[in-house]
Amino acid sequence: MPLIDEIQRAIKSDKTIFGYRESIKFIKTDTPKLIIIVKNMPDNMRNEIEQNAKVSEVKVEVFDGTSKELGLVCGKPFPITTITIKG
Repeated sequence: MPLIDEIQRAIKSDKTIFGYRESIKFIKTDTPKLIIIVKNMPDNMRNEIEQNAKVSEVKVEVFDGTSKELGLVCGKPFPITTITIKG
């Protein structure tokens, strides 16, 4: 899966921000390269991410899995709903 490869490359190069709140903060102050959200993300959170991404003209990718699965892909012992990859 190319999305998983991109996530793991970004983690290795220390260019990732984990979590919904931290991602929103970063999107409002800087322009990320990519935003990755999980498919089971609540609608209100998804809408806020997508609106901020649209303003910043940043692509939003949907990870085809749950937040627990995304956490495992990232090597974290907790669920992750949002990953922002710095530009």
